[in-house]
Amino acid sequence: MTQLTQLKRLGLFDARVPRYTSYPTAPHFAGGVGPDTTAGWLQAIPEGGSVSVYLHIPFCRRLCWFCACRTQGTATAAPVAAYVESLKTEIATIRDLLPRGVKIEHLHWGGGTPTLLTPDMIADLSGAIRGMAPFQDDAVFSVEIDPNEVDQPRIDALARAGMTRASIGVQDFDQMIQDTIGRPQTYETTKAAVDGLRAAGITSLNVDILYGLPHQTRQRIAESVQLLLSLAPDRVALFGYAHVPWMAKRQAMIPTDALPAPEERLELYETARRLFLWDGFVEIGIDHFARPGDPLEIALRTGRIQRNFQGYTEDTSDTLIGIGASAISRYPQGYAQNDASTSGYQAAVRAGELATRRGHAFSDDDRLRGRIIEVLMCHFEVNLAAVADELGFDRDVARATARGLDEAFPGMLAIDGDQIVIRREGRPLTRMIARYFDAYEMAKSGHSPAI
Repeated sequence: MTQLTQLKRLGLFDARVPRYTSYPTAPHFAGGVGPDTTAGWLQAIPEGGSVSVYLHIPFCRRLCWFCACRTQGTATAAPVAAYVESLKTEIATIRDLLPRGVKIEHLHWGGGTPTLLTPDMIADLSGAIRGMAPFQDDAVFSVEIDPNEVDQPRIDALARAGMTRASIGVQDFDQMIQDTIGRPQTYETTKAAVDGLRAAGITSLNVDILYGLPHQTRQRIAESVQLLLSLAPDRVALFGYAHVPWMAKRQAMIPTDALPAPEERLELYETARRLFLWDGFVEIGIDHFARPGDPLEIALRTGRIQRNFQGYTEDTSDTLIGIGASAISRYPQGYAQNDASTSGYQAAVRAGELATRRGHAFSDDDRLRGRIIEVLMCHFEVNLAAVADELGFDRDVARATARGLDEAFPGMLAIDGDQIVIRREGRPLTRMIARYFDAYEMAKSGHSPAI
């Protein structure tokens, strides 16, 4: 039996499962977590501890049809400027709740399009964040860069603010594909942005590329990957395009008959993957690649790699503070998500409140299952007894979560006592195997394809 036949028999090409950047996943957040809960969790951070911060900019000059992020279009700077003022107000509220001596370990600006901010806005916002908590000496500050919406003054402003890593979305360089997904972005424009970042002293570059896009073929994705490699990125994220027009209405602009079949998606992924490995990248989990010696590769090699809402990360802080509309925070006690609408978020923070509208407080079962899933997603293997010991749980409780796993995925796992290893041929099933440990019900339509 061929690998493709086995994968098909096990349901890989029909399944829709979470990406497991959190556990439980965001659809299971509910209204029991509010501003008072978040305030208590902030105040419980140890004095002198470290935190990570995610700041969300939901605005874009234009709305790309493929994107399922929470964004809104704007033709002027006025709503962006007003939003920045609201961010500063939320930052001040958080500052007043943080215990003494807390420092920032990682800071990430995402979107939307953070590079819509003017140089003055960048300086103003970064100053407010540093006023909330100082950076650690080795802090990482990453920003999502849209090559179509950045110039040298804004790059220089970000560099002055302390940016250490830039993350550029490429998606695909093929013009037909770009036209179909509503994302025009030439190689020349992208290279100009990269050159500007390098000139400003930014030494770490991450690039995102998608597989599973309309009209994508193995030849087209190979050509795009080769162009991407010419930019000399330090990291690459190879994400599968999730076509969910019932959730992201703009995706209705993309013709479904132009999308590759599930089996073709696997071929596209493998084509890109082989090229990255051929160029010397190290494979990180299910969808990341890093150069040897990159902090992400070192974290994998030394067992410190983590998985959060941005994907795989070397960030080891157990607190991630989300700032901005729809931003999600993760505390040791649970998740807290801000009001998803820009207007609702701004109204809350202008009233001097935290904007938390929903979330999830962890149960012991959540902690156990979430840790098993994270380790499995990071390393393709997990030792159930080791996870139980780490968390102080009964080993038999951990073992019970995997009962029947081998029968569910015959031939794809190597199980020796408490050690579970996903075989090389079974790695495309990783998210489905992680789903086996998920105790929550889910709507099939609510998640992306398993491959």
